Amino acid sequence: MTATAPSAPPADGGGPGPLGGGDERLLRTSLLRRLLGRPELGSVAGAAAVFLFFALTADSFLRAASFGTVLYAASTIGIMAVPVALLMIGGEFDLSAGVLVTSSALISSMFSFQLTANVWVGVGVSLLVTLAIGAFNGVMLTRTKLPSFIITLGTFLMLTGLNLGLTKQISGTVSTKSIADMEGFPSASKVFASQLTLGGVELKVTILWWAVLIAVATWILLRTRFGNWIFAVGGNTDAARAVGVPVVRTKILLYMGVAFSAWIAGQHLLFSFDVVQSGEGVGKELIYIVAAVIGGCLITGGYGSAIGAAVGALIFGMTDKGIVYAEWNPNWFKFFLGAMLLLATLLNAWVRRRAEATR
Repeated sequence: MTATAPSAPPADGGGPGPLGGGDERLLRTSLLRRLLGRPELGSVAGAAAVFLFFALTADSFLRAASFGTVLYAASTIGIMAVPVALLMIGGEFDLSAGVLVTSSALISSMFSFQLTANVWVGVGVSLLVTLAIGAFNGVMLTRTKLPSFIITLGTFLMLTGLNLGLTKQISGTVSTKSIADMEGFPSASKVFASQLTLGGVELKVTILWWAVLIAVATWILLRTRFGNWIFAVGGNTDAARAVGVPVVRTKILLYMGVAFSAWIAGQHLLFSFDVVQSGEGVGKELIYIVAAVIGGCLITGGYGSAIGAAVGALIFGMTDKGIVYAEWNPNWFKFFLGAMLLLATLLNAWVRRRAEATR
C-alpha cells in the first residue's frame, strides 16, 4: 500500500464543507469551526465593546470628524502593527521597530538637507538604509542563533544612540533642520502626509497606506507559499526546515517587511512636521507588539492574522481618542492598555480552546 500525504487544511482554518446531499449538521459544525478558528475573533468582539463603551460615555465620539481622527490614530499604529504581526506569526520579535521609524525620518531629512538635494533623493536613500537595517536584524538572528529579543534589543540601543548622537553632531541640536522649502517637498508631502475628503470626513493618507498593507499582508498569509512558510517557521522551525522551508530567507524577509513599514511611517512623520526630534519612537515598539497580541497573535508564534493586528490598532485608536472625547485624564490610557492586553490574551486562549474542542 502506498501512503499519501494528508491534504493541508484550508487557509481560513475551516474544514471542507459537506458535498451535495451531506448532513446539514456538518455544515453548521464547519461554519462554527471557521468562526472559532479565526485569530481576530476576540479582537473584533473587543473592538465592538470599546466602540459601544465610548459611544455611550462620550457624545463627541460619534461625530464624523472624530471618526477621521480615530482612524488616523489607528493607522499610525496599524502601519507598523501589521508587519510586526507577520513577524510574530513567524515566531520572532523586533524591539527596534519604534526607533527605526525615527531613524528612517532622520536619514531622509539630514541626507536631503546636508547635500541640498531633492528630498526624494533622501527618501530613496532612507528606504535603502532602513531595509538594510531590517536585513541586518534577520541575518544576525539566523547566523548567531541568539533570541530575537537580544538581537533587536541591541539594534534598539544602537539606533537610539545613533539617532541622538549623529543628529547633535550634524545639526547641533536634537532635532533636524526644516526641509519645507526644499525641492520635492510638496510632492513627497502629498504621498506621505496629505489628506483627502470622503463623505465630508477628512482622512489622512496614512489610512490608505494602512489599508493597502492590510490587504497585501492578508493575501500573503492566506494565498501564497510564503504565507505558508511564515506559519510553518513560527509553528516549528526545525520541522519547517526538515520539509524544505527556507527558514533563513523567510525570517530575513519578515524583518525587512517591518523595516519597509518603518520607512513609510518615518516619511509620514517627517513630511507631516518637516522636522524630526531624534528622541522620538522609544517605547512605540511595545505598542506595536501589544496591538498584534490583542489582534490574536500568539507570543509563541505560528498563529495570528494581519486583520487581527489591524483591529488591535483600531482598538488603540478608539481608546486613545475616546479618553480625550470623554474628557478623562489621558494618563488612564496606559491602564486601559494593560487591561486590554490581559483581557485579549485570555480571550484568545479561550477561543483557541473552543476551536480545538470542535475539531
